[in-house]
Amino acid sequence: MSSDFVAEADRTPAQRDAHAHAAELADELIDADALLLAILPAIPLYNCASTEEYAIHTRERENAIMSSISVIGLGGMARAIATRAVTGGNTVELIGRNAANAEGLAAELGGGATAGTFGGVPAGDIVVLAVPYTSAVQVVAQYGDALADKVIIDITNTFNADATGLVIPDGTSGAQEIAAAAPASAHVVKAFNTVFGHVLAQGIPLDVFFAGDDAHAVASVSAFIESLGLRPLNVGGLEMARWLEGAGPLLMGLARHGVGNFNIAFAVNVLG
Repeated sequence: MSSDFVAEADRTPAQRDAHAHAAELADELIDADALLLAILPAIPLYNCASTEEYAIHTRERENAIMSSISVIGLGGMARAIATRAVTGGNTVELIGRNAANAEGLAAELGGGATAGTFGGVPAGDIVVLAVPYTSAVQVVAQYGDALADKVIIDITNTFNADATGLVIPDGTSGAQEIAAAAPASAHVVKAFNTVFGHVLAQGIPLDVFFAGDDAHAVASVSAFIESLGLRPLNVGGLEMARWLEGAGPLLMGLARHGVGNFNIAFAVNVLG
């Protein structure tokens, strides 16, 4: 049982009503008793923006091992996410401009990982956009309708060359720019940009903050994050992506000036 779970006796009336509503929604597709015994204690309600999203999340979490993931990019973050995805039982496709490198990484990862064709329709339902921010919108535009109906995880950071500020205009985010360039049926979720790649590659438990507008996409990404042995923490809609991107310079500043090394990660402690 998660240490974040609030016992029934300690819940407020609003929390009890929210949990009851979530069970009613989930009961349409899966057995409610099995859900309550096996799933609800492990998922903090504060990770979900609504009871509808909470119910969706329980279904996605049970099917997390069946997630199919396409990773566009072959850098350190792509490798770290793909490695943990394979370990978590996900079906993984690696995609890069250099087909030989993609095939080599897929062979190295094993676990049934495959190499896809850059610019073609990704095999995964979830597409991890693991490319630099400076090329992200261009890559999404190049893919065009090949990304229709996909859940796109944007992991980019939008800070400037010395990591002291953001290069995007006020009132928007890189994730929102990517969403504007993607097909209308695709859904963008911001995630993983607050975790250093080399820390993610250590295979240790970490907190991953994420933001998105579509309840199904958010639930799917949350379940995927959990399958990597990580704790998903929902910060709200895609408008919150700017503040996640703003956490990039903060993390860099802490590493340089506060801690003195880059072997750090943001984490949330629930008190009381």
